[in-house]
Amino acid sequence: MTIVVNLAVSILVIIVLQLLGMFIFSLMTPFKDMEELKQGNVAVALALGGKFLATAIILGVAAYTNTSIWFMMLWFAVGYLCLVAAYWIFELVTPGFTISEHLQKGNVAVGAFLCLVFIGTAFAVSSLII
Repeated sequence: MTIVVNLAVSILVIIVLQLLGMFIFSLMTPFKDMEELKQGNVAVALALGGKFLATAIILGVAAYTNTSIWFMMLWFAVGYLCLVAAYWIFELVTPGFTISEHLQKGNVAVGAFLCLVFIGTAFAVSSLII
C-alpha cells in the first residue's frame, strides 16, 4: 500500500510542478499563449511546445534520479531556473528584435529556434542532475 501512496503522491507532485512551470512561463510573455494557439499561431505553438517538453525533460530526469520528492523538487527548480535563464539570454543575444513580438506576429523561425533552445537547454541541464 505504501508503494501505491508514494506513486500517487509522486505523480501528483509531477503534475503540479509541470503546470506551475507552464504557468510561470506564460507570465513571461506579454500575450496570452492559449489565445494565440486558438488563433492558429504556429510560432507560439512551437515555443510553448518546446517549453512544455523542456520542462518535462527536466522534471522526468529529476524524478528518475531522486528517491526523495523534496530533492526532485529542488533539482526541478534548479533546472527550471536554467530554462528561464535560457529564454532571457536568448532575448539578450537577439538585440535587433524582441522575441515575444515576433512570436505574436507568427514568426515560425523564431518559434522553432526558441523551441530548440529550450529542448537543448533541458538536455544539457539534465546531464548535471544525474
